[in-house]
Amino acid sequence: MKVDRAALIGCGAGALGVVVVVLWAGDVHAVLGDSDPGRLASLLFGLVRSTADAAGVVAVGALAFAVFVVPAGRGEGLSADAFAAVRTASTAAAVWAAAALAAVPLSAGDASGLPPAVVWDNLAALVDATEEPKAWLLVVGAALVVAVGARVTLTWATAALWLVIATVGLLPPVIAGHVSVGAWHDVATNAMVWHVPAAGVWVGALVALRAFLRRPGSRDRELVLRRYRGLTLVCLGVLVLSGTVTGLVLARGAVDGYAVLLAVKVAVCGALLVLRRWWGARWPFAVELVVLGLAMAASVGLTHLVPPSYLADRPTVQETLLGYDLPAPPTIGAVLLDWRPDLLLGLGAVLLAVAYAIGVRALRRRGDAWRVGRTVAWLSGCLVVLATTSSGLGRYSPGTFSLHMVAHMSLTMLAPVLLVLGGPVTLALRTLPPGPRAWLLALTRSRAARLVGHPAVAAIVFVASFYLLYFSGLFGAAMPYHWAHQLMNLHFLLSGYAFYWLVIGVDRPPHPLPHLARLGLLFAVMPFHAFFGVILMSTRTVVAETYYRYLDLSWVPDLLTDQRLGGGIAWATGELPMLVVVVALLRQWAAADRREATRTDRRLDSGEDDRLDAYNAMLADLVERGH
Repeated sequence: MKVDRAALIGCGAGALGVVVVVLWAGDVHAVLGDSDPGRLASLLFGLVRSTADAAGVVAVGALAFAVFVVPAGRGEGLSADAFAAVRTASTAAAVWAAAALAAVPLSAGDASGLPPAVVWDNLAALVDATEEPKAWLLVVGAALVVAVGARVTLTWATAALWLVIATVGLLPPVIAGHVSVGAWHDVATNAMVWHVPAAGVWVGALVALRAFLRRPGSRDRELVLRRYRGLTLVCLGVLVLSGTVTGLVLARGAVDGYAVLLAVKVAVCGALLVLRRWWGARWPFAVELVVLGLAMAASVGLTHLVPPSYLADRPTVQETLLGYDLPAPPTIGAVLLDWRPDLLLGLGAVLLAVAYAIGVRALRRRGDAWRVGRTVAWLSGCLVVLATTSSGLGRYSPGTFSLHMVAHMSLTMLAPVLLVLGGPVTLALRTLPPGPRAWLLALTRSRAARLVGHPAVAAIVFVASFYLLYFSGLFGAAMPYHWAHQLMNLHFLLSGYAFYWLVIGVDRPPHPLPHLARLGLLFAVMPFHAFFGVILMSTRTVVAETYYRYLDLSWVPDLLTDQRLGGGIAWATGELPMLVVVVALLRQWAAADRREATRTDRRLDSGEDDRLDAYNAMLADLVERGH
């Protein structure tokens, strides 16, 4: 196999860039009042991190190339080109795991300002005391899973699963780094959740494309190039926008080495976006690969430098925990008008609403009908998610338990009910082109979908997560971290969607239930939610007391009273969505009975009723036997 010179040059340029930035930056620890672990330790950590990042993005991009760019094989299997890309991802993930493991002690030394010799003697204590080494341990786990799993993968759906795990594996060191500190860190963290996967898909897919074009016998090259350009143009746009948002938060208008390096990185991505549009099919991918090596070096350099936001005004405790202050109690006007955009769930809700509207419009243009009620339900569900995460409710909900419970119940009970009534999968299957439609079918038929959509699994996760989260100490441990708060909100939404998909969903679930069983499943779950609210109202222990004491909101004088109010909200607000679900289920049941009666009448009128024919045949047989 020939060596890709452009890839080697890109890696060399990236490594050289890291060396230049580390040597040029000097002692960055002294600015923060920390000791310097030594230039050699900083340089080694920079090179190891760049290796881990490079291997990680190759793994993610190669899997994305196999899943979304290369034409699928027969049935749900991988084509030969997709299989080759998945094997590339497996090899890259093995390198990724090794580099991430080496980054654990190096990041501990970098965070504590201790030289390697001291770090090794106190490694366990340093890992326990700092966040970034824990993040690298999570990366090691994700990379090992991808390395082993991708080595034996033969189906498209399984490759898509490894892509999700690999993408998640890119995030921990980033969201535990600079973006997680100080004012506006909530916005910066959400922006990086878009930024990092987009960078991984873009860079890694380019490496996989180069291997694809150099491989003899590769088929459908024009289709692959067209899909690659479409996928990476989207990634480029996301990179520019998310990088700009992060830069505005971290640079804070300062003009120093950090701001200049960040501006250069964003400018390079923007220039590549413009040049690729201008050059079109003549664009030299080798040049892009080399430039990307320098861009990745800039990214690693940015993790080493001190952002200007660190040197700005000292953040308050509330800014440290939330990213913003909550000096005044919530009023109706503040809840309705005091918006703070959630660039993850809030923006995701807007994008899903736009995509749904485009699908409905496509159906109507070709003359197909789509129920208005489904559109209203979906758009209403997206609006609930947007308001819950980005309005004044989303702003205040991390501050008090009662408002958190309003947000929790909205994301768990109300939004999923509306979303499943929209039938998004049915709409997508009727409007998507053949390739994406096949991907969606493969996902809905996958083992993961069957597991998530199993009635027992969906019901247990839906109910048990309430008790496990709030009564195990997990809630108090998670709330100080913005990423954990976002993960909770995402879990609330997905667990509610999975459960109500089985009960009243328009889309066909992997394990369809008769309407009576759906009603029984709903009634079996309802008491547990009511009992959860009763426990909160009667308990004398404050959930996440340490976290709320740190916030020290002057307008919340009694935490236990606020918690009991939250329990009352959980008990009361759970009833209305359940009533809506019961009404929707009964209507669906009645409609199904009407359809069945219509089919039966049609068979009887046409004389083609199988049961009647079987009965007449039995009577004729009895007559022939003399009975």
